[in-house]
Amino acid sequence: MEYIADNNRYNNMLYRRCGKSGLQLPALSLGLWHNFGGVDDFENGRAIVRKAFDAGITHFDLANNYGPPPGSAEETFGEILRKDLRPYRDEIIISTKAGYNMWSGPYGEWGSKKYLVASLDQSLKRMGIDYVDIFYSHRPDPNTPIEETMGALDLMVRQGKALYVGISNYSAEQSEIAIKTLKQLETPCLIHQAKYSMFDRWVENGLLTVLDNNGVGCIAFSPLAQGLLTNRYLNGIPKDSRAAKEHGFLKAEQITNELLNKINQLNSIALNRNQTLAQMAIAWLLNKPQLTSVLIGVSKESQLNDCLLSLKNTHFTNDELKKIEKILD
Repeated sequence: MEYIADNNRYNNMLYRRCGKSGLQLPALSLGLWHNFGGVDDFENGRAIVRKAFDAGITHFDLANNYGPPPGSAEETFGEILRKDLRPYRDEIIISTKAGYNMWSGPYGEWGSKKYLVASLDQSLKRMGIDYVDIFYSHRPDPNTPIEETMGALDLMVRQGKALYVGISNYSAEQSEIAIKTLKQLETPCLIHQAKYSMFDRWVENGLLTVLDNNGVGCIAFSPLAQGLLTNRYLNGIPKDSRAAKEHGFLKAEQITNELLNKINQLNSIALNRNQTLAQMAIAWLLNKPQLTSVLIGVSKESQLNDCLLSLKNTHFTNDELKKIEKILD
């Protein structure tokens, strides 16, 4: 059956200006880091993307190495675009990135012009599109001059392969230099994608100030701290959770009694706000004026629906904010 987008898709989504640019992004954006690889159920991913677009989520975030296997998330999204979203391409913001290991040899990772330009060309082929809306340098390269990396981003815009460019995982100091370099090239830095949650607040130590001073937007990834800021860990470590698996970013030893106590205290505040812990964690980020959007990752439609409900209450009283700070301190 042919997909027809919901006519009311823009009614309930909040859109926020990205820094001082003319581009607005939805308050919630969909990340395809997990659950959209070649090993995953295509129809499930397809249903999630369609549901997201019907809810007003216009921004879909990828990277060259998302999968597994690497590259397959872009292939999956390209197939969804071809089957369902092609008529709506001008209503969609597609981003991708390069910086981490993608192929063997000296030209398959980091920040050289050789790697970045080749990577974007491959990404465009995998997705079956002529350009991306945003292309990111996925991480700073300690061995490549930042002028070369930013020069590659500038080249992509001038070639018409990217409309905007951004950076990800750059420190405050590195971001200041990158933003200045891009400004000199007359291709402004649109946005910084940073890991940010109640449990990981490194961006507050200088980065948000740099971005704010330079009119650069910020989009947060891992807003739920790898699932810690959900109801999954209220009673300890579930056997089927990320922390229980041998391989993954979240380790069981990281989940201390002190952390579990914080999670339960935060959950109490969330319940008083008529929200789940996940909804409050997302709302807490959206309460930050420097934040343009929050990237969510979901494995099923019900999780997407839960995240969308966070938009119903992004206001916090001063008392709530003080209690949260005391818990997180």
